[in-house]
Amino acid sequence: MNTLSKKQKLFLGILFDLIGMISYGFPLIDVVWAPLSAYLMINLYKGNVGKLGGLVSFLEEAIPGLDFFPSFTLTWCYVYLIQRPKTT
Repeated sequence: MNTLSKKQKLFLGILFDLIGMISYGFPLIDVVWAPLSAYLMINLYKGNVGKLGGLVSFLEEAIPGLDFFPSFTLTWCYVYLIQRPKTT
């Protein structure tokens, strides 16, 4: 998943956030989606950003009532809009 473009990652992030929000209607989806969302986040964004994003995504899906938090989209915004490029 690391070879995806910025636009592809944004599209997938929005899609994954929408899947996470489905659990408002079907709460049992969180049992499967919480660990899967963490796995997807870790593979979508490498390094510490992916690890922290995976943890946040897992907790957001596992704790009832936090499903509104768009963790994938916010991680994309952090990586591509906020984070400063590394200088060598």
